[in-house]
Amino acid sequence: MSLSNVYEVKRERRKSLFLQEFSSLFQELLREEPSLIEVFVSKVDLSNDTGICYVYFATIREPGEEVFAKALETLKLYKPSLRKAFANRLKTRYAPDLLFVYDKAKEKERRINELLDKVSEDLYPGGISPTNKK
Repeated sequence: MSLSNVYEVKRERRKSLFLQEFSSLFQELLREEPSLIEVFVSKVDLSNDTGICYVYFATIREPGEEVFAKALETLKLYKPSLRKAFANRLKTRYAPDLLFVYDKAKEKERRINELLDKVSEDLYPGGISPTNKK
C-alpha cells in the first residue's frame, strides 16, 4: 500500500469519525434549540492540513438557502461550545475550526428526483410502469 493510499484511508476514517461525532452533537443541540429542526448534517469535509472542518448542512424543506441562513445565525452562536464539546469527544489536544456550509448537492438531488418523478408520471400515467406493476 503506497503512502498516499494510507494517507487517504486515514483521512476518510477521520472524516467518518467527525461526521458521526458532530451528528451526535447536533442531535443533542436540537433538544435545546428547536429552531434548528429543519436542517441536518449531510457531510463533513476537512482542509488539507485538517485545521478546518467543513460541516455541510441540508434542509428538509424549500427554499433551502433561506432556511439554512436562519439556522446559520443560531449555529454561529453555538459554535464555540460545539467546538469545545467536539474536542472533548474526539479526545484530542486540538480541535479543528468549524465552518458551517449549505450543501447545494442535496438541493440538486431533490430537484433531479422531482424531474424524474414528473417524467415517470408523463410516461406512465396512473403510476403503472413495467417495473412497478400495481
